[in-house]
Amino acid sequence: MRDLALLNEELRAAGAWVFSGGLHDPGTSTVVRVRDGEELVTDGPYTEGKEHVGGLTIIKAPDLDAALEWGRRLARATTLPVEVRPFAGVVEGDDDRK
Repeated sequence: MRDLALLNEELRAAGAWVFSGGLHDPGTSTVVRVRDGEELVTDGPYTEGKEHVGGLTIIKAPDLDAALEWGRRLARATTLPVEVRPFAGVVEGDDDRK
């Protein structure tokens, strides 16, 4: 956790940090679906699986290479797999992305 805290400080100092947070175990989730105009609420994760998302970090990076470097550093700090994925479309407040 110390390594993760240091990396988060570096992200903030670089102006790349937007948001991060851990998630509770998948068993704590509730799924809401709409079928035939009716809402259906069920306990448990949307999909069952051996692996699950344990948290997320949203960063602002100028390009994929920069995002991947942060992802590598995050994987080293957490010792967990890190999926790097861009937001679709324009990110609010970021006039440079098209």
